[in-house]
Parts: sequence; structure tokens; C-alpha cells
Amino acid sequence: MKKINNKPWLKNYPDGVASTIKFDEYSSLVDMFEKTCAQFSSKKAFTNFGTSLTFNEIYNKSLNLAFFLQDKFKLVKGDRVAIMMPNLLQYPICTFGILKAGLIVENINPLYTERELENQLCDSNSETIIILENFAHLVEKIKHKTKLKNIIITSVGELLGMKGILMNFLLRKITKKVPKYNIPNVYKFSEVINNYNKKEIKNITISLEDVAFLQYTGGTSGTVKAAMLTHKNILSNVLQVKEWLGSQLKYGEDIAICALPLYHIFALTCNALTFFNFGANNILITNPRDIKSFVKELKKHQFTFISGVNTLFNKLLLEDDFKNCNFNKLRISLAGGMQVQKSVAEKWQKVTGNVLSVGYGLSETSPAASIDPIGVDKFSDTLGLPLPSTEISIQDDQGNHLDFNEPGEICIRGPQVMKGYWNNVEETNNVMTSDGWFKTGDIGIMNEGGFPKIVDRKKDMIIVSGFNVYPNEIEEVAMLHEKVFEAGCIGIKDHEGSENIKLFISKVPHSNLTSQEIIDHCKKNLTGYKIPEFVEFIDEIPKSNVGKILRRKLRELKNE
Repeated sequence: MKKINNKPWLKNYPDGVASTIKFDEYSSLVDMFEKTCAQFSSKKAFTNFGTSLTFNEIYNKSLNLAFFLQDKFKLVKGDRVAIMMPNLLQYPICTFGILKAGLIVENINPLYTERELENQLCDSNSETIIILENFAHLVEKIKHKTKLKNIIITSVGELLGMKGILMNFLLRKITKKVPKYNIPNVYKFSEVINNYNKKEIKNITISLEDVAFLQYTGGTSGTVKAAMLTHKNILSNVLQVKEWLGSQLKYGEDIAICALPLYHIFALTCNALTFFNFGANNILITNPRDIKSFVKELKKHQFTFISGVNTLFNKLLLEDDFKNCNFNKLRISLAGGMQVQKSVAEKWQKVTGNVLSVGYGLSETSPAASIDPIGVDKFSDTLGLPLPSTEISIQDDQGNHLDFNEPGEICIRGPQVMKGYWNNVEETNNVMTSDGWFKTGDIGIMNEGGFPKIVDRKKDMIIVSGFNVYPNEIEEVAMLHEKVFEAGCIGIKDHEGSENIKLFISKVPHSNLTSQEIIDHCKKNLTGYKIPEFVEFIDEIPKSNVGKILRRKLRELKNE
């Protein structure tokens, strides 16, 4: 207990950084949004495919959407509105419009399969979705199994002028990236935000304790569930990072690269909300997998901030043309979502002249719990320091606080910790203690300086390019195949510090089954990053006396 009371990290805080944050600046995320838009009215807020929208334009368009959601769809405070699209100008408009209407934003991975989409919508019971036309065919297939009744459809080029018309033609007619769909009574996004500006929206009283986002996560068990993030949770993280960066900020001048998807909590809080609040121009990268186009876009900007995961930074470094980008104004490179390899961090600093800073957190913590001090001269290889108003404790299974350098579960307490899981009291109680600690499931230590470090991970979770993959989901999908008797799943580290998924299969007796059949089956039911890289057939999946899969035994198997 002594260590917690002393908060050893405070002695290593950067000069001028307060130990706590105050909630006297904004009353809600909506209040923050309105004041930020007023402050930076004419400046560029978001840029995508060379087209920019100012803070004032974002404000007006989101206001129109809010009115439409209230007036046309008759949505009331607390209703959920799902967003399913990649990084486009439409995303921040939707986010702020939904919040302004007093509603809850439900982020959906646009790469979800039909099965995954159905599972999430059935869990949230959302009646409304705003979706990119490329994925509308999925909604058509599952709509009758959900409570969906309000659908707004947008296109990649919808807000991009003449360039957008050509882009849509290419996607629809040439590359065939927009599968046919037939959904009656849908609304076009541009019509909504352009035609519904005649009336004032209903004033909704929004408190800090109201839920702002449903952020779906597998959590430590792999069960689909949503972290309820309140206005206070997210706003706390904005204010914490604001305090942490301190003198590094140049309000209204920053150019922030947003390559991570906005449905991911890291990009959502960091780029769409925090750097938005700083008056930055967020450069939205729609398809960062196209690394050559990504680098081409980077070369157009004297960017000051970039966020990403280890694999993204590594892929950039492997692209020869990346070294020709202009790094003269780059002040902050922030990595999160997965462990950062020291070799990648060192190479990044060598190429860019900027130290790669690490942030740590989870969806349940909005997400940032700790960040490296900014402005240091080398990579720290830790998780940084707990942010203002945040405590991190290393605890044993009984909830006792452990001493320095003793491994235990990393636990977090602070205003950014979620309200709980949506309609899931049992899972909430599994991870939240009575005195407010959130149990991360990560095994770590803390040194005498107050720097935590992960030494082991959640027992079974696999991290693929910063995304959590839970073996039981992969196993359940594999078991749907008629020729699969049993399945077991593990992660295998690759040279980039990420992991590849390996699936062990025990076949139904006397059946013929190939690896490719299994992979094709998984592709129909799982998002791309969840697809097994390796499939191995074995006679029997090792299990405990009570029938639990012994993944440790699977890891010991030598064959691939």
C-alpha cells in the first residue's frame, strides 16, 4: 500500500505537468466540441483525399445530422447509433452529430463479416446505422435478424466534390468495390446534412455521467461486449493528454496524421477528439495498408504528430520513399495498441529524428492510462508514467498491492475508467473492484521510478497489428465447419513483433479436409486480421481434466 500512497511516478513527471486534472473547462464532450469549433472556426479540422473541412463546416454539418436524427428518426436520449465506415470526412461529422443529439455512438469495424455485424447489432439493439455503401449488402442480409429500421448510406466520394464523383464511379463500375444491395427507405448522407438545417435541434441536457460511446471489445474473456464510456471518461482522457503534452502543443497549428481507424479507441480519442481539441488538422488516411499511397500522402504534409502501432511504423520504415518525407516539424510520434519493438523505435528515431513515445491503455480506459514523457532523447522501453489523476498498481490475485519489480496484474484507477460493460453486470464485476480498480489482465511490474512495464500478457489473447484476437472466437468459427471435430488456436510471434494466428484442427473421423478449406471457411465468418495464417492437423486437441483447451501444450508443439 505504501507504493500506491506515495505515487512514485510523480517525482518523474515533466516540469509543469500537474498531478491532477480539473473539470471546470467543459461540461461534456458536446460542450468541448462547440467551444473548440468556435475557437478554431475557419481553420482546417479534417482532411481526406486532399479535401478539407473547417471546424465551422464540421459543426454545421453535424448539427444538421443531429436535427435529422431527432426529427426524422424520432431518436431520444440514450438511443444508440452505429457508425460503420473507414476514415472519411463523414466519420467526425457522424460522431459529433450523434453526441449533439444526446445519443450514444456505437463504433463498428467496417471489415466485419455478416456474422460479426449481426452479433454486435443484436447485442446493442441499435435501431439506427450510418454505413458506407461498400458494406450495405451485409446490412441487407442481417437486417431482419436485428432491430435496425433507420439506415443512412454514404459513399467514399460523397463529400469530395468532382473528385468524389470520379472516385465513386471507379469504385462502383470499374473496380466493383460496391456490391449490389436492395434496402428500401434508406437515406443518403449528403441529403441529410444539406437539407435538414431549417430548425433548431431539441436541447438535450447532457451530463458527464451519460454514456457517450459503446466501444466493443473482447475483453479478457473473448466474449463480445461493449465498454460504456461516458462523457466524463473520454473528456478525462482528452484533458489528461492535454496536461501531459503541455508545452509541446501549438494550438491551431498542428498537422496530425490519423492512419489508425477511427472506430478503434486509440484513434478515436487521440485524433478525432484530443488533437481536434488542440485545433489540429487531422489528415485521415482511409487505407493505410496501401503503404505506397500512404507515404505519398505523408510527403504532402509537414506533419507534427503521428500515431500508430508497431507494425504500422515498421511498414513505413521498410518503404524506401518514407525517408524522403519532411520530418522537420515532427514533434510527437505516439505508439500504442501493442508492444513496441526496441529495434523499430531505434530505427524510427534514426530516420525521423523523433523519439517514438509509447502509450498504454485499453478500450475500458478510454484508452490512455500511461504515456512516455514527451521530449526525452531516447526510447524508454516501458509503458511511460501514469497520466494525471491516474493510478496504476501491480496487484496479486487477492488484490494486494505488490512491491517494486514484483510481477502481478496491472490495475488502473482513474476518471477515464469505463462505467462498466453494456448490459453485462457479471463481466463488469469480473474486472472492476469495489474500490474502483480496473483489472487489465496484463501481467507487469513497476520500477522504483513509477514506470510500469508488461512482462506477460493476458493468457490467451493474440495481438495482430494492434488488434485483440481471442482464440475462443476463432475456435468457435472453425467448429462450424462440418468436417472439424475440435479446434485450438494460438498466436505465433512474427519478426515485426505482431503475431500470426495458428489454428490446430482435429478432423471428424474419415473426413477429408485441407488447410485451404479451413482458411476459406474462416474468411467467410471473420474479419481479415482474425484469419489463421497457419493450420495444422493433429489427432487430438490437448485438454485439461475439465475439458479446457491447454493452449500451453499447443505452443509446445514444434510443427507448423
